[in-house]
Amino acid sequence: MWRVNRRRGFTLIEILVVIVVIGILATLVAPNIFQHVGAARSATAKSQIEMLGSALDAYRLDNGQYPTTQQGLNALWEMPTIDAPANWRGPYLRKPVPLDPWTTAYIYLSPGQVNLNGYDLLSYGADRKPGGAGEDADITSWQ
Repeated sequence: MWRVNRRRGFTLIEILVVIVVIGILATLVAPNIFQHVGAARSATAKSQIEMLGSALDAYRLDNGQYPTTQQGLNALWEMPTIDAPANWRGPYLRKPVPLDPWTTAYIYLSPGQVNLNGYDLLSYGADRKPGGAGEDADITSWQ
């Protein structure tokens, strides 16, 4: 009886073919994935602004006014030490005030420049500058 000595495994050619196929797939799929990252960040910022707006409304119901610009959004998490409100029943958020998806603090003005009887809440987007388009566009509470 003759035994045939067979090795099991992949040849170098087979491994190279698999690497080339994976490389081709990565070049086709990666751009599609990364083009949606900007849209996801903008949607996250819009959701966070809505959530902060609800907390600001709850603060106003308790205290008769929105936190001042000096008190800032942190008044939703901790009782302000500047002009401390008499009826603060917070925290009005489950977690500390988040940064925007581009790791920048939201801009809060009360009274607002656009909403004179309320507040302005916005993020300047990826470029951190007023204006812009796409991922650089401003995300505001009034639009």
